[in-house]
Amino acid sequence: MIPEADRRAAAAALAAAERNRAPIGPPTRKWPGLDAVDAYEIQLINARERLAAGGVVRGHKVGLTSRAMQQMFGVREPDYGHLFADMFVPDGGTLAAADLCYPRVEIEIAFVLGDTLKGPGVTVGDVLRATASVLPAIEVIDSRVCDWEITLPDTIADNASSARVVLGTKASRPDRLDLRLLGCILSRNGEIAEAGASGAVLGNPAAAVAWLAGKLCQFGMTLDAGHVVMPGACTRAIEVCAGDVIQGEFDELGSVSVGFV
Repeated sequence: MIPEADRRAAAAALAAAERNRAPIGPPTRKWPGLDAVDAYEIQLINARERLAAGGVVRGHKVGLTSRAMQQMFGVREPDYGHLFADMFVPDGGTLAAADLCYPRVEIEIAFVLGDTLKGPGVTVGDVLRATASVLPAIEVIDSRVCDWEITLPDTIADNASSARVVLGTKASRPDRLDLRLLGCILSRNGEIAEAGASGAVLGNPAAAVAWLAGKLCQFGMTLDAGHVVMPGACTRAIEVCAGDVIQGEFDELGSVSVGFV
């Protein structure tokens, strides 16, 4: 662990990197000893700063939900980040690639909560009962660390590499779907880039929402009614640049798209 003054310095450096679109070196390299506990505190420092400036939390994202990604980082559980209202882009809309450092996209099944979820002990059944609807979604991830040269604490501190979210407009009831078995395709400029299935997310994306409710409980937080939860990627993330049009298509859920300009 590192001193509180170093946590605040790391938070300020990451906030400036995002604001100025000027990536920095890995925080774990500048502050040796920075661990996952420090990283969540750094993330919370910046989240509180955004709230104080008038930002609104609209939900959370879960990352590192696939076995392959967990093995890559040498961890046994996911991580999470905050989603603010200004991160959301309309379905079929556009966003400026130059506003981001190293954008990548992945497709997910977004959960919109109808009831509050409070850990500990939240189950998949609890998640399904609390969910008002699920939507096809695109998450745009980004790193404020040079060339994505990150360890687990680096990405946690960097708000779990959150950037933008695009939600589809077709809402579906989760109790009418088998969320473990939905196939999906990620396309770039009309060509298939990746294909996958919802079961890549901890076997069931609802399990990632349950994990998140339990994790947030450790910090005295809940998942609130109306919040959006991005539970993790169904496919590998792909790099994007200006001129790309991205589409996600899901069995039974429909499609979602966004363009980069």
